[in-house]
Amino acid sequence: MGWLGDSLKVRVQAPPEKGKANKAVVKLLADVLNVPRASIELVRGETVANKVFAVNGISEQQAKNAIERVT
Repeated sequence: MGWLGDSLKVRVQAPPEKGKANKAVVKLLADVLNVPRASIELVRGETVANKVFAVNGISEQQAKNAIERVT
């Protein structure tokens, strides 16, 4: 996990089939951001590598701070 420009690059071991990788990314983000999985929504990119997620319950700065702590 790390920043690539303005984007966050993550790698999960789940295969990109039947939504498994997307679910793994949601779990990873929920764990890192300390929010419930239900607070994270895949907005765009269900079947492509570049995705957009919405995270409810924390500010953008709080999210960036949490990510910086683990990278």
